[in-house]
Amino acid sequence: MQDQQKDNQLKEIAQRIRTLREIMEIPVAEMARETGMTAEEYMECEEGKSDFSFTFLYNCAQLFSVDMIELLTGERPHLSFYSIVRKGTGLKINRRKGFTYHHLAYRFSGKTAEPFLVTAPFFEEEQNQPIHLSSHEGQEFDFVLKGQLKVRMEDHEEYLEAGDAIYYDSGHGHGMIATGGEECVFLAVVMKDEHEKGERQA
Repeated sequence: MQDQQKDNQLKEIAQRIRTLREIMEIPVAEMARETGMTAEEYMECEEGKSDFSFTFLYNCAQLFSVDMIELLTGERPHLSFYSIVRKGTGLKINRRKGFTYHHLAYRFSGKTAEPFLVTAPFFEEEQNQPIHLSSHEGQEFDFVLKGQLKVRMEDHEEYLEAGDAIYYDSGHGHGMIATGGEECVFLAVVMKDEHEKGERQA
């Protein structure tokens, strides 16, 4: 039942992406380039045949100049003064292998940052494998709340414990996994590159 629900959500998001791309008359080749994929990989996502990474969704939202929440839910956030998300009630996004994101400001419109509570599961088989890297416009701040995070910044590897933080230019390749034998919970704040966004709209 849960797998069917996730599959339906995947297809709904894919349809929104396809519709926006067609309305804006953006070629598949451009979407693929902007999302760091081949045209074939991009079409797999747009047809709902392949799961999306957070980076893919973020890059699509930036390219379309819409709030990422619109891609996820089909609804536009309305709050503009303040927004409260109670414990355990953030908008849940299951992306990547086992990673769970809870969006902590999904009701707020015109966000300059995307705050997430992220849970990264521990997988023994990942520990000696190269960490997959992704990139997107803007900057990011990650603060570890629980467990240990192994972070790869292009050719650099760092280990973060609870209480440690990292701030970086997310236009560079970056990736992370839980290490130390248990899941890792961290706060991730993704800040948009407003300068780049303004240039694209002009």
